[in-house]
Amino acid sequence: MPFQTIPTEIYQLFEEHGASVKIDKGHQLFQEGEKADSIFLIKSGIIQLSKETEQGKELTLRICGNGVLIGESSPFCHLNYHMVSARAVEPATLLSLSQQTFELLVTEHPKLMMEYLQWVQIEAMKHQSRLRDLMLHGKKGALFSTLIRLTNTYGKTQEDGSIFINFTLTNTELANLCATSRELINRMLNDLKKRNIISFNKGHITVHDLQFLKNEINCENCPLMVCRID
Repeated sequence: MPFQTIPTEIYQLFEEHGASVKIDKGHQLFQEGEKADSIFLIKSGIIQLSKETEQGKELTLRICGNGVLIGESSPFCHLNYHMVSARAVEPATLLSLSQQTFELLVTEHPKLMMEYLQWVQIEAMKHQSRLRDLMLHGKKGALFSTLIRLTNTYGKTQEDGSIFINFTLTNTELANLCATSRELINRMLNDLKKRNIISFNKGHITVHDLQFLKNEINCENCPLMVCRID
């Protein structure tokens, strides 16, 4: 991760008071509709957050790594159920705090409360920007903006200036992130590969021309803390 996504003080709060939770690859941490009585901080591993439509189609909303809070929508709003499902893409270790304990600790420290509110605002901006790209720029824009967010979140810049996305994704998983079909994603990825915009190697994507992707969707150059996939 290029930087810690939550304030250091919030991270330390979980370190001091949280209970350790370990989850194996492929197992679910919680399911959409289940009672939400805890929030979690990811210490290691990858957790995918998704929703299912009535037709059984999966929509991936976030792919979260270390230093990310999940199940965070319940504090202070009395939301008693999870709005998404959480599944481990890699073996993960998390710290868990009950909603009641988290609310009490944050309320007792005004500085923590301010930092938490600022973080919640940034999270809202991230979700709004993703929704904007999915709604306004069509399927191509959804893919291009997803690739840009992946480079910002899991990208490693190479000597030739290309960006290696250090996270494996199948075309089906990319399609779930873009709310479209695997067949359409296949065609668009192959077109980008022919034009040397991207390349593939064993499930990893390398972006060779990030500016092309940005130009195609009229990228607004949002801050890196906003333009992320987690």
